[in-house]
Amino acid sequence: MPNRRDLLKHSFSGASLFQLPRVLLKPKRARPFFGMHPWVYAGAIDAVEGDPRDGDLVDLVSHVGTFIARGLYNSQSKIRVRLYSWDAIQTLDADFFREKLRSAIRLRRDILRLPGSCRLAFSEADGLSGLTVEAFVPARPESPTSGDSGAGVWLVTQFTSLAMAQRRELFAVLLTELVHPTGIYLRTERGTGQLEGLELQDGPLRGETPGLLTIDENGLFLQVNLTEGQKTGYYLDHRDNRKAVARLAVGRRMLDAFCYSGGFGLHAARAGASSVLGVDASEPALQLARANAHLNALTNITFDKADVFNRLDHLVEAEERFGVIVLDPPKFARSKSAIDEALRGYRRLLVQALRLLESDGILVMCCCSGLIERQMLHDLLAQEASQARRPLQILESRGAAPDHPVSALCPETNYLKCVICRV
Repeated sequence: MPNRRDLLKHSFSGASLFQLPRVLLKPKRARPFFGMHPWVYAGAIDAVEGDPRDGDLVDLVSHVGTFIARGLYNSQSKIRVRLYSWDAIQTLDADFFREKLRSAIRLRRDILRLPGSCRLAFSEADGLSGLTVEAFVPARPESPTSGDSGAGVWLVTQFTSLAMAQRRELFAVLLTELVHPTGIYLRTERGTGQLEGLELQDGPLRGETPGLLTIDENGLFLQVNLTEGQKTGYYLDHRDNRKAVARLAVGRRMLDAFCYSGGFGLHAARAGASSVLGVDASEPALQLARANAHLNALTNITFDKADVFNRLDHLVEAEERFGVIVLDPPKFARSKSAIDEALRGYRRLLVQALRLLESDGILVMCCCSGLIERQMLHDLLAQEASQARRPLQILESRGAAPDHPVSALCPETNYLKCVICRV
């Protein structure tokens, strides 16, 4: 492994600052990048000067040669350049990225004052396009033992750009310096390799491979599997949404569809739901959900392994009724070409849910597909409520917890929708 000094000195090596390759934009394509949007798609580019290698530093310039920004190049990606600095004298070196990470950590620890597990760095929202870091802080429940694998914070990283992944050792050094974690574990996201020309495997960057951790979310103890769970092991972004839904579930029968390890349902069960049924197709996720129910001594929640669409159909046929239904499916749209099909999936779920909800029922519609805009969901709710002849009121249209900030300069970071309705 390279020593720390070499990593800090050379991880952003390439042409010198005054000899960087240049990416020239087509006429009338520069406005978004002067406006500090970080993604330069191939279709906006007219020419590339200087023969950069994938992962190299480049300067983005207008069609007349005016400097716009500095970024990292990848000929294999539709996002040909990811931008990080709009300062012509700024080098994208270790000091630059240390300050970006330090700023991200300061938001969570000093401004938001989040004491526990949270997203520590959020890609474009923190000026770190292609890097996500989540911090998991083990809790120590007083009752039953959890098999907790460590007392200190564990970090989980995801690299969604080739250039940042090439520098993963540098980021491991910087995160170790700034956070002093027990370990750092690398998780990969399905589809990124093909999109970025990137070959990565899950595994430890620092420390040993973590086992099951027990974290505290809103006073609930939850086991998470950092090596095998979805994404980075757990969906921290819904933390505040789970709390908001739980207070509406008191005394009601609840259906938690696509429940994963039980987040929404467990919060509702503890808040006083009369009963909760969680449904998911993943048996490992349901094993965690059942363990979490036991860990919190909750007996008013059960979990079924089933295809959610089929299970909802069977519940409709059986004329079952629920006071609260949460629909939190996985990402349906991973590309623009998949939007129509994704909307058909959401529509089918809504039709089923409207048939299952009792009068004055609470419908929670979630969407983690950034390509599905919030207004699309609102329109879909209006269309299906009208078709079913059931008046529907939107009570809240929520997003992710504040440790997942939205960049005003990159609206794509506003990916999570959680619409809470009265039907």
